[in-house]
Amino acid sequence: MLTQTLSRAPEEAVLAFTGIVRHLHITARAFLPMRAVDEITLIAGKGIEGDRYMIGREEGFYSERPEEGRQVTLFEIETLEALKRDHGIELGPQDHRRNVTVEGVPLNHLVGRRFLLGETLLEATRLSVPCRHIEEITGKAIFDPLINRSGLNCKILKGGVVRVGDLVRNS
Repeated sequence: MLTQTLSRAPEEAVLAFTGIVRHLHITARAFLPMRAVDEITLIAGKGIEGDRYMIGREEGFYSERPEEGRQVTLFEIETLEALKRDHGIELGPQDHRRNVTVEGVPLNHLVGRRFLLGETLLEATRLSVPCRHIEEITGKAIFDPLINRSGLNCKILKGGVVRVGDLVRNS
């Protein structure tokens, strides 16, 4: 009897969360430093106004491989804390090269889901993967510690302005 109960597929679980935008960063080109901003403008189907990966003006490190699902990238502040705690590596929010640093958002569990980032609607397309480029820029051995913790790539379904302090929540 117990085996039957466990083998049955349950209804899809609802992932309930509410997080907050802690930092926002953009850069116009691949090797330029990330610039902290108080707000960013997300354009549906394109990307972030002024950022290196906006579709149609790509000037990022991976621009030769444009990808619709990489219009905005998110990163967990908890990962920065874990890097310091578990590996003794200090990494600032501008160093991970993602656009939006969030707190309290289970990014690894959002792939394939839609969620609200401030007034915008995103669809999480895949987890980001670390690259050696970030080690070159930071001079820190962070590739291995960032495996499975390197952020989230998203497609912008509904654009708008995102500000530091905005909520991140289920749609």
